[in-house]
Amino acid sequence: MTEEIKKEKYVEVDKNLAIETSFPETDVRFHSVRHAPFELYNFYDPAGQPIFRRLPEDVAAATSDGVAKLCRESAGGRVRFSTDSQYILIKAVMPVVGRNSHMTLAMSAGFDLYEDYPSGESKYIRVFMPPYNMDGGYEQIIRFGSRKMRYFTINFPIHSVVSELYVGLQEDAALGEGRKYADDKPIVIYGSSIVHGTAATRPGLVYTNILSRYLDMNVVNLGFSGKALAEPAIIDWIAAQDMRLFVLDYDHNAPTPEYLGETHLPAYKKIREAHPDMPIIMVTRPNVATNGSRAMERKDVVIDTYRAARDAGDRHVYYVDGESFFLGKFENECTMDGVHPNDLGFTLMAEGLECEIRRALRDCEA
Repeated sequence: MTEEIKKEKYVEVDKNLAIETSFPETDVRFHSVRHAPFELYNFYDPAGQPIFRRLPEDVAAATSDGVAKLCRESAGGRVRFSTDSQYILIKAVMPVVGRNSHMTLAMSAGFDLYEDYPSGESKYIRVFMPPYNMDGGYEQIIRFGSRKMRYFTINFPIHSVVSELYVGLQEDAALGEGRKYADDKPIVIYGSSIVHGTAATRPGLVYTNILSRYLDMNVVNLGFSGKALAEPAIIDWIAAQDMRLFVLDYDHNAPTPEYLGETHLPAYKKIREAHPDMPIIMVTRPNVATNGSRAMERKDVVIDTYRAARDAGDRHVYYVDGESFFLGKFENECTMDGVHPNDLGFTLMAEGLECEIRRALRDCEA
């Protein structure tokens, strides 16, 4: 006996999976996040560029064609503000929407919302869920059911290009600045698709964004999927940035241990020359159990850079063995495809790095 299976949309059986595409609110006033009092983080010249980009165009072009493309993706971008509106309706204009088998649409093209508290804690509210077949952008709403002053962070998509974001509030709603981070200087993290955030389920669960919440600090995402090769152009640009701490995490994109050996120590030296006393943390790949090809040789390269720095008298350099992030009973559950961390993997990475970052910052204050 065979059962006839009709072509149906089975997900529509669950009303919780329905995506709202029209909104009854009639008292909406839209505000561009490019203008005060909105505060944008981790974009280059957001008021003057046609898209929200992460690097200057000339620096990206001098680095590689891949970085010139990927720096247009809004990974790690955030906007903070406050309002007493009882809803937030976003309108995003997106000339390129990232779609790939490795990615949820909520991560690649969605924005997610957190409420920020005076303690420095931020609590997740919801994703502004993009419609599955959307093209060129979308609108979505989150309602709160009550009206009071709240502080918010909206995380931008990981693998899409955003040209405009408008926040819709009640016409008579108050609109003010967002909460300030505990430190006015950022942490900058440079690396591969793991830093970029490729396999998280939504933007807030990329490890750079998790760290930002754990530390109450701005964490800059300079992840470039498959294209983080420590080229002189981008390392020179990073060295010129005003930052509190730097994390070097591009092991995965170095095509061979030999290439890593040729570029890792020079990258460290360039950053250290510009920032003599700033903490620098070197990280190796986390997924050795599921992606261990020549992993020990790569680890040796990073350790050699660390030892060379220490032997030269550097007391603000730190080494983190990425393999330690996933060790234990979850070792084989931390990636989506054996390479890219899933939400569990990103959380464990953030927890492991948080400890080392806090130690490095304490050491600098001592």
